[in-house]
Amino acid sequence: VDRSYQCKDVLILAYQSFGVLFGDLSISPLYVFKSTFSGNLSNYQSEDVIFGALSLIFWTLTLLSLFKHVIILLNADDNGEGGIFALYSLLCRHAKFSLLPNHQTADEELSTYHNPRYSYRNPQSLTVKRFAERHKKAKTALLLLSSSLHNFSANRYYLQFSVRLAIEGVKVRSSELHYGVVLIIACILLVGLFVLQHRGTYRVAFMFAPIVILWSLSIAAIGVYNILKWNPRVYKALSPYYIYTFFRDTRYDGWISLGGVLLCVTGAEAMFADLGQYTAVSIRAAFLSKNFAAVSTSFYASIPDSLFWPVLVMATLAAIVASQSVISATFSIVKQCYAIGCFPRVKVVHKSKWFRGQIYIPEINWVLLVLCLAVTVGFRDINHLGNAYGLTYMSAMFVTTWLTALIINFVWGQSLVLALLFALFFGSIEIIFLSSSFIRISKGGWVPLVLSVIFMLIMFVWHYGSRKKYLYDLHNKVPMKQILTLGPSLGIVRVPGIGLIFTALVSGVPATFTRFLTNLPTFYQVAVFVCEKTVLVPYVPQKERYLIGRIGPKSFRMYRCIVRNGYKDVQKNEDDFENDLIMSIAEFIQLEAEGSGTVEGSVDGRMAVVRTSEKFGKRLEISELERNGEASSSMPPTILNSSKSHILQYLQSTYEMESPGSTLRRRVRFKLQPDMNYRDPNVKDELLELVEAKQSGVAYVLGHSHIKAKMNAPCLKRFMIHVAYLFLRKNCRAPAVVLNIPQTCLIEVGMNYYL
Repeated sequence: VDRSYQCKDVLILAYQSFGVLFGDLSISPLYVFKSTFSGNLSNYQSEDVIFGALSLIFWTLTLLSLFKHVIILLNADDNGEGGIFALYSLLCRHAKFSLLPNHQTADEELSTYHNPRYSYRNPQSLTVKRFAERHKKAKTALLLLSSSLHNFSANRYYLQFSVRLAIEGVKVRSSELHYGVVLIIACILLVGLFVLQHRGTYRVAFMFAPIVILWSLSIAAIGVYNILKWNPRVYKALSPYYIYTFFRDTRYDGWISLGGVLLCVTGAEAMFADLGQYTAVSIRAAFLSKNFAAVSTSFYASIPDSLFWPVLVMATLAAIVASQSVISATFSIVKQCYAIGCFPRVKVVHKSKWFRGQIYIPEINWVLLVLCLAVTVGFRDINHLGNAYGLTYMSAMFVTTWLTALIINFVWGQSLVLALLFALFFGSIEIIFLSSSFIRISKGGWVPLVLSVIFMLIMFVWHYGSRKKYLYDLHNKVPMKQILTLGPSLGIVRVPGIGLIFTALVSGVPATFTRFLTNLPTFYQVAVFVCEKTVLVPYVPQKERYLIGRIGPKSFRMYRCIVRNGYKDVQKNEDDFENDLIMSIAEFIQLEAEGSGTVEGSVDGRMAVVRTSEKFGKRLEISELERNGEASSSMPPTILNSSKSHILQYLQSTYEMESPGSTLRRRVRFKLQPDMNYRDPNVKDELLELVEAKQSGVAYVLGHSHIKAKMNAPCLKRFMIHVAYLFLRKNCRAPAVVLNIPQTCLIEVGMNYYL
């Protein structure tokens, strides 16, 4: 996505951000003072105490939301992307620790790998090396996972917390209203909110933005009215002196009340987490234009009788809108966990044609709805719900502070003293709030901690099983000497067509391939070993996505294709991958013959980056066919020479057109350029063979693994593999579904893994 936005684009994104990011901060008047004065602090009603609470809220919002997030943290982007994964990605690239095992040197030459705005510290320096050796495994992974889980848990609690508080406003004027009525209304609103998610963040933002703007203007006007009517001296609360008088008068009770004060900054993390859906400029413009005017002037206010019901309706709608930001952030977190192998396979849907960062995950959407309804029904006391939310939220904010301090030192190249000053200043503020929240664990705070542990175990088990499986494949890969001794025919019958063998290995031949040949001694004339992997950058440009190389001599017709995706890249529901792969291999064959592989892209051993988008149509000519196999009106009818029987072709076309949930596949025809001159006639023969193989058909070969623990494995390991990991594998999306592979083109090879 081009980040050089014009003024019109910035205004559009700023308008959208009202409907997604700032609803959370805007509805703070609904619950901050209520939660702050919910305990023993309700016995303190002096003007100094109330002014002190307002001063605490104002300066907390100023320091943590404005200075930390808006001014500093929005600069710590990873090629325009924000969130805790952006911080982790930067640290992985420049402090040399990562959860991903298949890193290659060529990955560091991606155009998005380095950000020219940063003055990077040399990754080979002694300080960075020592830090990487000591912390490259458990500690950083634990920080990442725990913070992500706290975000997931905090987001889930905020949804019902904000909606319940808005609905309970009815009880102010209707004290006889039964609790069950409030509960039913809150559940209906939550269900409606989650049902809307399939329309995408882009549409939801445009629908909800006017509501947040009207709500902010309403509470600002009501705040000014009440200040002028009841106490014009409230401006004195902006002085930090009243913070001192607050703790002087309230002491322990004032410290306990900090768990309610911290709720004024909820939503600040969402600004950074959803940075990729907007821009730093648009978020800053929206924040400065509304939040202090809408929030800080309305705490010491009451709603006039004549405006109560209209404002209550507006508050309910604003609370629903505020929940949108945390749903969007949850989708983003889960997508990134899944990309680095720390979450089971899910379906990720890209919902905006204009901006690629806006996604929707159906499974997470419905799981989140069920959990929200369960907590809404289970928590009768709204204050306990606020306690649970505040604890999880401040935990995530505290972890973000220390990761940002590492960014300042290792990525921005600033001094260690400056990084420590940042961590100590903001960390000390957050640890005070966090200590107050821990006191409330017995009053509802224990529930998010338990759920966080459960979700952390899910992520740990999935990552553990996936990594063990990868290491098993790496240890049991077939030596190249064994492949070379078989000769060009591989000792089997080669039939027309292309076989795509999917593997997690970036080098060597997987055992899946030899097992296939052992059971069925035949394979396609062109074999391509495909590895789809995640690189720790948010997005990989299309022209740098494919890394192509050979396996064995040219006569073997065996290639390797490494498809590199960023942790925020989303696979489209189209079959362009197949066509892009053929074009990339054709480009590689020609570049190899011309000896220009090192000119066009970097080389990693025998692998070369093929910049496909610059060369499309120069090596091969591509034209689209109709769904029934006939040529479209733009070209004369063509009969394809195919090795498939008429029955198989009929079954494939029937499956593609009638299978539930499947999309019609785009079918194209390749042919060589008639006016292309080839210095080496062997290149033309190889390209012609590639085209004929593509016309004969493409098959996808995937390993169908059966994971088992060794007989002498410890009991804990056997439980994790046989029970926990197996349960997750059976209840997540199959690899063929995630890759959008038609069943008629799929070949699964059974493999036993003894871990």
